[in-house]
Amino acid sequence: MLVKTVKMSEKGQIAIPLEVRENIGLSKGDELLLIQEGDKMLLEKTSKASQLLKDEFAYLLKASEKTAKELWDNKFDEVWDNV
Repeated sequence: MLVKTVKMSEKGQIAIPLEVRENIGLSKGDELLLIQEGDKMLLEKTSKASQLLKDEFAYLLKASEKTAKELWDNKFDEVWDNV
């Protein structure tokens, strides 16, 4: 684990230290996901963060897909196919 201290500018910007950028493989233009809970925040590279969120909420996605299928996949809903 690497621990660094950074300062925030007047505009709310921080500089991510070079060593951290190199370790994570960050490049100019990469997107980061910021997650805030209470007084803590987590920054993750979007590709890794996206998978984390998919894994965390997979059960919710599965339940939502099932509910949507039940609601939309029925003969009464076919009336909208011709609209």
